[in-house]
Amino acid sequence: MSDAVTAQRKSWRQTVELYGKPIMLSMLILGFASGLPLMMVFQKLSFWLRAEGIDRTTIGFMYWVTGAYTLKWIWSPVVDKLPIPFLTKSLGRRRSWMVLAIAGTMIGLLVIGFSRPSEGLLITLAGAAILAYSGATLDIAIDAWRIESAESEQQANMAAAYVMGYRGAIMFAGFGLAIADQTSWPISFAVMSGTMGVCAFLILFMKEPNKELVVTPPEQSLGMRVTTAIIDPFKQFFSRMGYWIVPVFILITIYRMSDFTMGIMASPLYADLGYSGTVVGGIQSGPGIIATIAGGFLGGVVAYRMGVLKAMVVGALITLATNGAYAWLALTGTPEDTWRIAISIVGDNIAGGFVGTVFIAYLSSLTDPANAATQYALLSSAYAFVNKIIAGFSGVLADAVGYFHFFLITASYAVPAGVLVIVLIMFGPAAAKGEIDWSEKEGKKPVEA
Repeated sequence: MSDAVTAQRKSWRQTVELYGKPIMLSMLILGFASGLPLMMVFQKLSFWLRAEGIDRTTIGFMYWVTGAYTLKWIWSPVVDKLPIPFLTKSLGRRRSWMVLAIAGTMIGLLVIGFSRPSEGLLITLAGAAILAYSGATLDIAIDAWRIESAESEQQANMAAAYVMGYRGAIMFAGFGLAIADQTSWPISFAVMSGTMGVCAFLILFMKEPNKELVVTPPEQSLGMRVTTAIIDPFKQFFSRMGYWIVPVFILITIYRMSDFTMGIMASPLYADLGYSGTVVGGIQSGPGIIATIAGGFLGGVVAYRMGVLKAMVVGALITLATNGAYAWLALTGTPEDTWRIAISIVGDNIAGGFVGTVFIAYLSSLTDPANAATQYALLSSAYAFVNKIIAGFSGVLADAVGYFHFFLITASYAVPAGVLVIVLIMFGPAAAKGEIDWSEKEGKKPVEA
């Protein structure tokens, strides 16, 4: 189905009513459950460790455990194919893995909370590893559930709900700092663990994706089972794309490169311009969060009405403008002009929410629901891994050219990304555009939620 035909069939009423469906509330909850473990291991734990007198170098090395989020494709075939005794039979393939992964995050949070970093980091590190790998596994299951639970044209809206829930987790993780201040860090991590338990309970009331879309393979030897579970999903993905796999993977790699590279230098820019932490934090946690949620919602609406690829072109233009705003801030910003930093942060967050939503929708459209966990994990891990490596050199580039030219360069990454999307729209096959209707191919339609 072409973007033009899709857009004609969508009224504003249909667009808004879509967000009132139970499946969107489920996606909101799952986005929250996905974001909370990552925020606790990335941000709040580092705050605690520094307060305990742990040096910055050690803290930096500890976060290698979060490599689980870029290596999750390795065990994603297990999540795709392996049933969990007792749980899978009663909950289904996706929900059983979600509940098991959340149980792991709860254990990880408790291990961290009741460790004593100042007396030794081994137990804290073990808890962080449990939390990171459980959180990555939860992401695999959630991504697969999202892809299998809604048709391709609804994936942008599902992604928007996910982003909203994820940002809610960021705000709630910030609440964990207040709990630690008023009580203790063990209580703070215990509260976060209990919150994840509530998410697991709510998952029991969610719908499992249509089981008819899951084909049970016949009895096979161990070697054949390994081939089916691991090799076949990747082979199917590459054979479906043909030589278009090259531009598609280049697009996946560079589409969010502006966000990854500029984000690392944003905070140093604020400090060097003389803005106080109170000003920056107030804008980020207030208008900034609202802007991200609004951007995610806007991305879902635009993609639903215009099509995902056209929305990606819009996202590239927004990224170009909002990243360029940081070059403007670098030239003109002063501590007295808080409106300048507010415009920059709010604009960047709107772009981040918008681009994040449409990008998730595009990645989802490229995956076969029969291998959803494996293929989506491959795509998301690939772009994150490459961009994190490149982003590591942001400081070197900023030192070499200065903030003004640095942000102009990072903004320019959006140009080739936008051009590639236009090329796909004009010349790409259905597989590269993400326009294959898997339900028609299998002769089935997903269950309406």
